[in-house]
Amino acid sequence: MSQENHSERPRVATIIIISCLYHLQHLRTIWGLPASNGAIVLDRPYFDDVSSSNVTAVVDEVAILKCRVRNRANRTISWMRKRDLHILTSNSFTYTSDQRFSVDHPVNSDDWNLKINFAQRRDSGIYECQVNTEPKINMAFHLEVTDLLAAARAKILGSAEVHVKKGSTISLACSVNVHAPSIAWLHDSAVVDFDSARGGISLETEKTDVGTTSRLMLTRAALRDSGNYTCQPAGAVSASVVVHVLNGEHPAAMQTSNARPCPSTALVLIGALLLAPPYHAARLLLSLTQ
Repeated sequence: MSQENHSERPRVATIIIISCLYHLQHLRTIWGLPASNGAIVLDRPYFDDVSSSNVTAVVDEVAILKCRVRNRANRTISWMRKRDLHILTSNSFTYTSDQRFSVDHPVNSDDWNLKINFAQRRDSGIYECQVNTEPKINMAFHLEVTDLLAAARAKILGSAEVHVKKGSTISLACSVNVHAPSIAWLHDSAVVDFDSARGGISLETEKTDVGTTSRLMLTRAALRDSGNYTCQPAGAVSASVVVHVLNGEHPAAMQTSNARPCPSTALVLIGALLLAPPYHAARLLLSLTQ
C-alpha cells in the first residue's frame, strides 16, 4: 500500500504544479501583473498615462482633464470629484446639474476626457477617472484654476497659424513663464513620438531666467504633418498652433492680409495725366517719351 502511495506522488505533484501555474496566470490577468516573459497582460482595462496629472486652467476658460483607458470592453468609465465624492459622469452621461461639466469622448477612441466650461476657482481640487473593474481602478488629477495674470502658461512664439511648403522644415517654438519640469508636444490629440518611423523630429528645451523655451522641428514636411500642435507644459496652461503643409504655392484663400492690391503703374500715370493741368500733363508726356 505504501508503494502505491509512493508511486502516486509524482502525479499529485504534477497536478499541484499545474494548478498553481493556472491560478498564477489567473491572478496576473485579474491584477494586470507582468507575465513571465515581461509582457503586460492586457485582458483587463488599464490607464494609458499620456498627459500630466497636474492640470492648470484659467478662470472662465475651458479646463480639460485627459483620461485614456485602453482595453475598456464593456466597463463603465466615471469621473468623481474628490472633495464631495460626487459622481459627475458615467460613460457619456452627466450626473450633475452643473451644465459646465461634460465628457469629451470622440467616437471609437479610448479618450474619456472631463471637460469643464467656464472654469472657476472653486473648481480647483482633485478629480478621479474611475473604471468599474473588480477591484476598481482609478487615476487622480489635480486641477488648479487660477486668474489669467497669475497663471503659469505657455505661449506660441510667432503666428497662431503656420504655412509651410511640402518637403520643407516645420519649426515651432513656445515659451513658458515658469521653469516647467517637462514639456510635451501633441499633434492633434497624440503625443509627438520622437522615435517614430517618420524620423526627422527633434526637440530642444532651454531654461532661461524667466522660464522655459521649447522648440520642435520636423524636417521633410508631409501633408500628414498638417494639424493642430499643442505645447503642453506640466503644471501650466497649454498653447496651440495650427500648421498647414501646402502642396505648392500659398493658396489665395488662405492668405490673411486685408491689404488691398496696389494699382498698376499704368493706371497711376493715366490718373495723373487726367488730373494734371494741360501744361503739366504735356511736360509729363514729354518726359516719358524721352
